[in-house]
Amino acid sequence: MTNLVSSILSFFSLETLDTRLHAPSNTERKQAIIARANPTSKWNTLEYKFYALVFIVTVPLMYKTAMDASNETNPNYPKFEHLLSQGWMFGRKVDNSDQQYRFFRNNIPMLFGMIVLHTCTRRVSNWAFQIKRRTSFDFIFGLGFLVVAHGTNCFKILLHIAINYIIGRYITNRKIAILVSWVYGISSLFLNDAVRNTPYGIGFLDNGYKGLVPRWDVFFNFTLLRMLSFNFDYLERKQKLSEDREKSAGTEMGGGVECLSLNLPPLDDRSRLTAPLPLSDYSIPNYIAYVLYTPLFIAGPVVTFNDFIYQSNYNQVSSVKNYKRTFIYFLRLVFCILVMEFLLHFMYVVAVSKTKAWQGDTPFQISMIGLFNLNLIWLKLLIPWRIFRFWSLLDGIDPPENMIRCMDNNYSALAFWRAWHRSYNRWVVRYIYVPLGGGGNYRIVNSLCVFSFVAVWHDIELKMLMWGWLVVIFLLPELGATMYFKRFQNQWWYNYLCGIGAVANIWMMMLANLFGFCLGKDGTLDLLSEMFGTVSGIEFFILSSGALFVGSQVMFELRESEMRRGVNVRC
Repeated sequence: MTNLVSSILSFFSLETLDTRLHAPSNTERKQAIIARANPTSKWNTLEYKFYALVFIVTVPLMYKTAMDASNETNPNYPKFEHLLSQGWMFGRKVDNSDQQYRFFRNNIPMLFGMIVLHTCTRRVSNWAFQIKRRTSFDFIFGLGFLVVAHGTNCFKILLHIAINYIIGRYITNRKIAILVSWVYGISSLFLNDAVRNTPYGIGFLDNGYKGLVPRWDVFFNFTLLRMLSFNFDYLERKQKLSEDREKSAGTEMGGGVECLSLNLPPLDDRSRLTAPLPLSDYSIPNYIAYVLYTPLFIAGPVVTFNDFIYQSNYNQVSSVKNYKRTFIYFLRLVFCILVMEFLLHFMYVVAVSKTKAWQGDTPFQISMIGLFNLNLIWLKLLIPWRIFRFWSLLDGIDPPENMIRCMDNNYSALAFWRAWHRSYNRWVVRYIYVPLGGGGNYRIVNSLCVFSFVAVWHDIELKMLMWGWLVVIFLLPELGATMYFKRFQNQWWYNYLCGIGAVANIWMMMLANLFGFCLGKDGTLDLLSEMFGTVSGIEFFILSSGALFVGSQVMFELRESEMRRGVNVRC
């Protein structure tokens, strides 16, 4: 039994998701992490046995309540029944009413067919043509895939790609090149939103094949991240080589420092971000191969140019050749897909939220409609990202894992953003937050800049910009409380105080996301009205806050357990 539990815990551990989440190979760094953890596990204490009992009672009750609020037995069922489709699981109907996920779900077989085609084509090409550099294949296949995916709209994307390349390579002043890259990159988002359907004025282009994904501008946002990464990595490398030449008193390009780059040593994940590539690697074929890399083209995860070229042409990370690890990752992907299918077949919460069919429901039921809606949003993003990352791992490129925590395993707004869309978070930290000064004297201003870009990148709407600024404002109480109370971290009551803060944080994050993505204004106001305007609502608030407090204590100990293994992902 112990071995079975150990195997299950290992299967769902952080380390099986991404080698970046392993304990540091450096012994001193690993021991420093272990030293910060509580050396004594609390799992077998009476306190945590009580917490386990709360979980055993509460979690099934949450599922049952969400099902009761959205199934055939609910009086509101006729209001949303028309949004349901015939399912495949136990004769149940399925809630396939989310347009975004429906498109992806209906095309999963085709997507896996593309994975097989791409993987086999690379293997055959490598054997038949003895291709020495992977990027040669990626260049050709990427252009072909671009045409298949976006049809005649590919010319609009290629125009953006070309303009960005010219900016990065031919503006000689580094600071001006960076500024122009940012101005053009952000402007392209507004431009695409304004003219995405503007015709070319040429018959065969306007009336021709528009691709499998006609809305090319939606996925261009990820292309933009790769375009900017190429420019910034090139400019940084050019600057570094220039500084090295000055230090070496006249070493010429092509010798000295540049030649050392041709035989690159094994590098870890962080070192690959600034890999010492020769300038010849910042070429048009490599640029296009990177920007159009098929497994990650549609939605990422995002890998930087330096990291991609290093893995592609110099030293593929040995772990990606570990087919056992990739297979375990695939099994976790299948598990997530089955969980999603179970929820869509047994909880019709998306249809309920679309029709606002919660009249007469209790505060507990409305809150579970919202909570499981948020879980479905998390899953509908996680599943595509993991499919694309699995494809990339199978192909020999190891990008960062995007979702490393379950949505419900979060108690800190700051840590939540580190774990949500992690590769994008790493991108904005490297190219925006750190260049602006990071967490120094202007931390709040730098965070406002980061979330302003994040908001505009997601959608060209004022409400998204307001959302970005509100996120920063919501972070302030947590940052202030953390700085003030950290001095008491050795006190016996510190964890319980943090638990109270965590409960407040979780309520704030849930209400903000319920308002923005699930229940909307009406549903959120109905929930608050019921929760604080009725006796049953107040009882629910007290009991649910108690359950959240228990959950936060379990989350704390989960992270302590990771730190005792030398793992600290700071989220």
